[in-house]
Amino acid sequence: MSNYGRTTFYIGVTNNIERRVAEHKKLEGSEFTTKYKLTDLVYYEEIFGALNAILREKQLKNWHRDWKLNLIKELNPEMHNLARDWY
Repeated sequence: MSNYGRTTFYIGVTNNIERRVAEHKKLEGSEFTTKYKLTDLVYYEEIFGALNAILREKQLKNWHRDWKLNLIKELNPEMHNLARDWY
């Protein structure tokens, strides 16, 4: 998740991405996402298995910011909100 200016990013795990994005859009996500208004989905991965998803989340959270930006831009070069038309 990211804010409008794409200056702050959040990595999380969910078993229902549509529900979780809706929560963030209503600023009902985590305290961090609410504080920084992280309402836009700019990247996601589908990971099978909760343990695998948690391990991937921890891996990405330990990456340098530039590595994360490069990963996002590989699939979403313009960093558009991928969930813009979901609701």
